Amino acid sequence: MTAEKLCLIAAGLFFLTGLLTGVWKFGCIMRSPEGISPTYVDIAHRAALLYAFACLLLREFVPYSVLTPEQTRLTVGVTMGLFASAVLTYVVHGALGDTDNQLRRPFTLGRWRLRPALVWAYMLVLIVGEVGGFGVLLWGALRS
Repeated sequence: MTAEKLCLIAAGLFFLTGLLTGVWKFGCIMRSPEGISPTYVDIAHRAALLYAFACLLLREFVPYSVLTPEQTRLTVGVTMGLFASAVLTYVVHGALGDTDNQLRRPFTLGRWRLRPALVWAYMLVLIVGEVGGFGVLLWGALRS
């Protein structure tokens, strides 16, 4: 599968996730006396929609990549995989209703407490992977 097709498929899956989490959000709003959804249900919905369009943006940069087709596919795959892991984290927090800020101490996941080093390592991987993955593609566009 080409990197372009991978980006397009990921965009479609993120958009579908955004639509489905929107249905979830609507259900929460309708059941809430205040007419609001849990914080992370809302964040999952918005993030999935934004990542759908981010994948389309990545796709536009793929033709300018200075990497081999395999390396480019890996670069976009890792970047979009990290997008997916972020959305999954939001969905889990939304389903568990365990926090309104996943980066507030103590770090929780349901009834478990997470080690700060684990949370910060995950955030570092997200930052390096997402920014670095796009940075490689942007570098290719700037070189062309």
